Amino acid sequence: MEQGQALTSCDSSSLVVDSLGDQTRGQGTAIACFYFDFAARGEQSSVSVLGALLKQVMSGLEEIAEEIAEEIAEAYHDQRLVVGGRGPQLASIVKMLRSAASIRRTFIFIDALDECVARDRVKILDSLNQIIQSYPATRIFVTGRPQIKVEVGRRLSGRVTAMRITPRRDDVVSYIHRRLDEDTMPDAMDDSLKADILKKIPDDISEM
Repeated sequence: MEQGQALTSCDSSSLVVDSLGDQTRGQGTAIACFYFDFAARGEQSSVSVLGALLKQVMSGLEEIAEEIAEEIAEAYHDQRLVVGGRGPQLASIVKMLRSAASIRRTFIFIDALDECVARDRVKILDSLNQIIQSYPATRIFVTGRPQIKVEVGRRLSGRVTAMRITPRRDDVVSYIHRRLDEDTMPDAMDDSLKADILKKIPDDISEM
């Protein structure tokens, strides 16, 4: 991920997160990820997304958790005094993420960003940009459809390395074989149905 960010167009975050976790184990890094779901896009606001990332970053900062936890507690206390008892607002969450990133190298993964509501996507990208502008060692990995590439590059100050990844038929077939072998009810499928599945799905798979 050169120059701070990487953008791909496939659902590869899980593999990257697992691989990075193995590579950085014991090195004192913080890793946080968020997966957007189209069906829940109304609930996945910029505040909830950045809040979820902050919670994960905090879980990897045990030795300095007391210092930042006090800051978080103060933010919650301040907001409880506001009518409605709101939680911390976006600016406060971003400030706390910046504090965490200043202490340890931080990796943030966001999957399917194109599924995020446009107004929240802008706020999320601008917030991430604030973090990497202050602490360039922070790394951001984003997946999404190609149409958000320009927006991501603009919002993250153009510091984006983009990779286009499309599924290969052989990989799809291997994946289907593996899932069929894991079926807990093998007797429910005859050879004819299995052959249909192995033909139909790879033929119909898109390049998304």
